[in-house]
Amino acid sequence: MERLRVGLIGTGFMGKTHALAWRNLRAVMGDGPEVLLETLCDQPADKAARLAEQFGFARATGDWRAMMADPGIDVVSITTPNNLHRDMALAAIAAGKHVWCEKPMALTLEQAQEMEAAARAKGVVTMVGYNYIHNPAFAHAVRLVNEGAIGRIVHFRGWVDEDYQADGELAWTWRARLADAGLGALGDMGCHLVSMTLALCGPVASLVADMQTVHDTRPLPDGSGRAPVENEDTATALLRFANGAHGSISTSRTAWGRKNKLAWEVHGTKGMIAFDQERLNELQLFVNEGPKATQGFRTILTGPEHPPYGQFVPAAGHQLGFNDLKIIEAAAFTRAIADGSRPHPDFTAALDFETLIHAIATSAREGRRVEL
Repeated sequence: MERLRVGLIGTGFMGKTHALAWRNLRAVMGDGPEVLLETLCDQPADKAARLAEQFGFARATGDWRAMMADPGIDVVSITTPNNLHRDMALAAIAAGKHVWCEKPMALTLEQAQEMEAAARAKGVVTMVGYNYIHNPAFAHAVRLVNEGAIGRIVHFRGWVDEDYQADGELAWTWRARLADAGLGALGDMGCHLVSMTLALCGPVASLVADMQTVHDTRPLPDGSGRAPVENEDTATALLRFANGAHGSISTSRTAWGRKNKLAWEVHGTKGMIAFDQERLNELQLFVNEGPKATQGFRTILTGPEHPPYGQFVPAAGHQLGFNDLKIIEAAAFTRAIADGSRPHPDFTAALDFETLIHAIATSAREGRRVEL
């Protein structure tokens, strides 16, 4: 495919990251199809028109269904609130368009399963927006684990915390409503941790979990009263992996002082690896080798030796950022479109993440261990 004609739905934080990724993809990677930014969709239409000019799109619309019907668009980026993902993705798939959808896939596991089945039946290429697993540092960690650098994996500990909902007097938004957001901290942040957990440790066999809503109500934006918070602010799960390892994961959107504290440790019989998303260009590696007096953690700082870091900058220590990871994600997506392969994570792989976060929610609600 020499040209890829793109339609983007949504102009918020994630919409802008997709626009930047599409615009910079070929400049950074040096290959792949020519990307044509055809249509930007949002409401109201005048907002879409203003941001289309800023983002570099040829035209704007307030009607996403018209975008899906446009034969001049090959691929659709979906960066809308969660409750719109399913309908938009199904419409794009039915029209034969490739789909890049932000996480989580949908409000419910059943909706995610429907999206995955439709994409598989139609044969389009799909991608779900888990850009953190495209970090060169994380890819290196997975290689170290697979090569046996820390021995047999025995334990995993991970957490992802932010404070964007820590203040109980922040106004109520769609993120607090099941019909708009689905799961809370699990669907917004916990799924990122799950994507990393499964890549490092393999599938989960069973789990037991609990959830908590810290602020039961929030003030309505118009000051007319308060509305209930219908989903979880925190969630914690104890995991048993299929390979025999154990572990724990936890997420909170009410953790004061935390901005993107997605951190984990993977423990093996010969050592361990630690990572913190707030320092996303670094890995900490400990290997039980050599004299005890000189053993200790060493910092691996990502550089050109950790592809595709070198496509961005030629020297270690100059750092990649959030938007750079989105470009790497876009590159994986376009390569799959070009050669007919499956990018990771497509709808099928991301369905495993959805299955796990909904199993955590089921365990917490029903007070029982859940087998997967």
